[in-house]
Amino acid sequence: MEFLARVFDFFLHIDKHLLEVVTTYGTWTYAILFAIVFLETGFVVTPFLPGDSLLFAAGALAGAGALDVVWVIVLLTIAAILGDSVNYAIGRAFGVRAFTEGSRFFKEEYLLRTQRFYEKHGGKTIVLARFVPIVRTFAPFVAGVGRMRYVRFWAYNAAGGVLWVVSLTLLGYFFGTIPFVKENFTVAILAIVALSVAPVFVEMWKHRAQRSREAAGERS
Repeated sequence: MEFLARVFDFFLHIDKHLLEVVTTYGTWTYAILFAIVFLETGFVVTPFLPGDSLLFAAGALAGAGALDVVWVIVLLTIAAILGDSVNYAIGRAFGVRAFTEGSRFFKEEYLLRTQRFYEKHGGKTIVLARFVPIVRTFAPFVAGVGRMRYVRFWAYNAAGGVLWVVSLTLLGYFFGTIPFVKENFTVAILAIVALSVAPVFVEMWKHRAQRSREAAGERS
């Protein structure tokens, strides 16, 4: 419980914590940022690590002169792409073992459904998942489990990584130093997270609406 409280505090006050890291570790901050982004995208057990908020805060500190925005973008883009690649490899090598015969939660039916889904929507899923917390950690793993062709996966992985890092870092770089945003940084972070999660709720609403229409059609 205490660990979750610390994670939540770090998440909400990431600007202050990140500034402390820069002050304490100097250029090693780039390595720390690289590690956080790599871990958040590279392993399904670390979806709680900050992603969107970290990029925005790093961009804001770069705008204030504490970090170099070019180094932030280049290094974190590499971390994001490598992270998804590792996650995909783990899913491809070991994830399929979860779909054993008789498994209560992971059935072969789910694996086949995942394969069909990624063959049809894989590219869009990989790119858009970058902007959705939690989902971006699981998307490459599921792509690996579903054995999405690696060349196709890597192309969308790279495109999504570049778009994610560049957009959120530059958003922080240009707007994070505005007095109103600096004074209400927590609100800005929550707004970014809300915007990131919004597509999930939109898709859920569309899915429920479609199911309701199908159910109504069957009754009629």
